[in-house]
Amino acid sequence: MDPQDLPTDPHRAYEDVMAMLVGTLFVALGVTFYTQALLLTGSTAGLAFLLQYATGWRFGVWFFLINVPFYWLAIRRMGWSFTLRTFAAIGLVSLFSELTGQWVVIDELQPLYAALMGGCLIGLGMLILFRHRASLGGVNILVLFLQDRYGWRAGYVQLGIDAAIMLAALLVLPPERVGLSVLGAVALNLIIALNHKPGRYMGVS
Repeated sequence: MDPQDLPTDPHRAYEDVMAMLVGTLFVALGVTFYTQALLLTGSTAGLAFLLQYATGWRFGVWFFLINVPFYWLAIRRMGWSFTLRTFAAIGLVSLFSELTGQWVVIDELQPLYAALMGGCLIGLGMLILFRHRASLGGVNILVLFLQDRYGWRAGYVQLGIDAAIMLAALLVLPPERVGLSVLGAVALNLIIALNHKPGRYMGVS
């Protein structure tokens, strides 16, 4: 993209802060739905869910630790501003995912609803973060780096990693929960695919 193609109405600092808080709270609520229903998603969050179910350590701890090695890739590919925003987003999701379970008490949660609504909430949260030049880091940055460095198609690599996570989940979750997790992942990706398109949104930071 050429510099002249960028919008001339950037976000203000307080707008970025508000978006960071709202976006990460949405993601954390979706994570709470998934944890309560024993579901998972793909990418780095999927690895954190998988390790949570396998070891008993909380999602927030795993999500923060898994992302640590990817920060240098983010700096190399996206620069310091994006990396710092991503670090803040990851830290807030890790924190809020721990606190939301205390703030929201769910006595009964239908798994299909949890899969669809949890996927939508995480997708909406990620969409808000994307529009303010932040992300949830991890595997997404890795696949873009591999595409730049070795020419591997990012979409195919991401798909392969997500498929491997879902297959590994069969070792720790019932097959029907893995199937519902795939459905939730479809809902999540549809939210992003239908709303995160060039020309649809003009604000940048």
